[in-house]
Amino acid sequence: MKITVAGEKKEYEDGISVAKLIELEKVETPQYVTVSINEEFVDSGAFESTIIKDGDEVEFLYFMGGGSI
Repeated sequence: MKITVAGEKKEYEDGISVAKLIELEKVETPQYVTVSINEEFVDSGAFESTIIKDGDEVEFLYFMGGGSI
């Protein structure tokens, strides 16, 4: 299947889960990543059961605190 990961078109086998994609993409600090598929957020508890489909657009997002004084 063909999907877009972080703006880059890639090919993966059919039926992979979000958790497997995180592993294959070697996402840094996966425990802190937020994932969206087609601009819809995926609950971290559903990474194992959420299957990516052909044509999906996947983004890995990190929310960071900070600011100025």
